[in-house]
Amino acid sequence: MSDTDLDNVDRNLLSLLQTGFTLTREPYVDLGIKLGISGDEVIHCIHQLKVKGVVRQISPVLDARRLGYQSTLVAMKIANDRIKRAEQFLNEHQGVSHGYERDHDFNIWITLSIPREVDMQAELQRLLSLTGAEAIFTLPAIKVFKLRTNFGLDDDNHLEADITAGSNLPKKVEISQLDRRVINELQQDLPLTSDPFNALSGRLNMRVDTLLQHCRSLMQRGIIRRYGASINHYRAGYKANAMTCWTAPPDKVDTIGRKLASLKQVSHCYERRTNTLWHYNLFVMIHSHTRMGCRDIVSKISSDTGLSDYAILFSTREFKKTRIKYLV
Repeated sequence: MSDTDLDNVDRNLLSLLQTGFTLTREPYVDLGIKLGISGDEVIHCIHQLKVKGVVRQISPVLDARRLGYQSTLVAMKIANDRIKRAEQFLNEHQGVSHGYERDHDFNIWITLSIPREVDMQAELQRLLSLTGAEAIFTLPAIKVFKLRTNFGLDDDNHLEADITAGSNLPKKVEISQLDRRVINELQQDLPLTSDPFNALSGRLNMRVDTLLQHCRSLMQRGIIRRYGASINHYRAGYKANAMTCWTAPPDKVDTIGRKLASLKQVSHCYERRTNTLWHYNLFVMIHSHTRMGCRDIVSKISSDTGLSDYAILFSTREFKKTRIKYLV
């Protein structure tokens, strides 16, 4: 499966599923109007994209920190003969959303979200023990410069989103009992039916319009970052995924972070806390069709910014990517 297998309708639909999904009674009809096809045709296209493994699910992206969770990047060094065992455990861990094997001594990288009251160091020790890792460390974010909500399917079609000026991380917000009920129920793959919110509203004993209004309120408060599809970019043609870690002078992090966030090939850009095992403080996710394409982007970044101390970690395998279900 590659991007060449997708026609123009598929491509446009994928973009809309990521950034143009509307919280209405008949969202697939609304998508069809934008594409010039019927709602039933939209449903059929999405079904086929799921079969092909391009679309993973359609659901809300929640802000873990606003819900009272702590979230961090974790790196582990695991011997090859222990990776299979480690992956089995990490796949079953409800707090792990992303899991990659990368071409580095620290070869297993995950994103971990756990309730704020859980001791992070204790959890790291548990991970160390149960995965058989030789070493482990956490790299919590300090600032976020970019989170892209839509990754285009060609080099000229990247729709930028959620670029910030280096904002501090959000704080926990107060949520009502009704908020909790809606959030807990909403975190599932949206059915491919003409009225997909009906069953959900029925379980909540709410009118559909009331539910949708409440969902929009959660978005306005930043609790839901966006509602839309999770896409497998590898299946869509972006075969190379490079996590590039840079050492940036503290007084230049904000300027360089904003510059890197403006690049269309960059999906994520963070300043992260360093430690004795990892001195890089600026993290950038770069996507291209080839590894050489990623290396060319890195070379240009180095030339443009003057940053020469960096590490490129290519993903060799994705073993987990899911949206965590936050119980609130």
